[in-house]
Amino acid sequence: MISIRHQRILVALAAALALALLAGCGSSSNDSSTPTTAANCKPDQLQTYAQGELTVATDDPAYPPYFEDNDPSNGKGFESAVAYAIADQLGYKSSQVKWVTEPFNSSYAPGPKKFDFDVNQISITSAREKQVDFSTPYYTANQAVVATKGSSAASATSLADLQDATIGVQIGTTSLDAVDAEIQPSSDPKVFNDSNDVVTALKQGQVDAIVVDLPTALYLTATQVPDATIVGQFSAPGGDRWGALLAKGSSLTGCVSGAIDSLRSSGELAQIENRWMSQAAKAPVLQ
Repeated sequence: MISIRHQRILVALAAALALALLAGCGSSSNDSSTPTTAANCKPDQLQTYAQGELTVATDDPAYPPYFEDNDPSNGKGFESAVAYAIADQLGYKSSQVKWVTEPFNSSYAPGPKKFDFDVNQISITSAREKQVDFSTPYYTANQAVVATKGSSAASATSLADLQDATIGVQIGTTSLDAVDAEIQPSSDPKVFNDSNDVVTALKQGQVDAIVVDLPTALYLTATQVPDATIVGQFSAPGGDRWGALLAKGSSLTGCVSGAIDSLRSSGELAQIENRWMSQAAKAPVLQ
């Protein structure tokens, strides 16, 4: 027979196990872990920044091929089209989508957000995930080297050929990590506050080349710096995956991820990518 003392111990252990199981079934610190369904991802169930609206953020200016005419609300450009497709999956009409401006470098800062999600070529990194939520990726981008035509950097055919070049990058982007890890230049890259400063540095000859994501490189060489060329593209360490950014623990994260997954499964995400990013595959690959 089991003694009264042993019975009490077994009861205590059973109670502790039950509490542990209940804790495991509860939500984590990120409310987005709660299972999502079509029913709880509809406008009447979602707790959005503004009731009855979906507030989407991006930077200003908003460049092609992500946005056209610096007007995110027109639905033209890759990220504009993706945002409206997400909204449609969640049951929002185009008229119910409101756009706001959020600078790139402040988007992934900790704290409350004045938007529901942000689309701004924001790479998913472990450091950023400590401060904000990300949806499942909607795009994976290569990095690209851009140099003025006729320069020594423009004639590079490998990453090793760029090791002695002075390279410019934007602060806070994965381009800096990609340069350090893949090109390994002999001198530290020059870091600039925003994309406009990076472009200005290239135009003024402050740097031999700049590194940006490939779609941005296509836009820069087509419009802003027509006398520049895309030297080539290369993969960022671990892949440069972009996700919709949300506040840490947002109740919308699961729904936005589910919408992107549905768009991918249906082929609509690929159609949007093919329409707005089709030129990205044509740049030579640097190894």
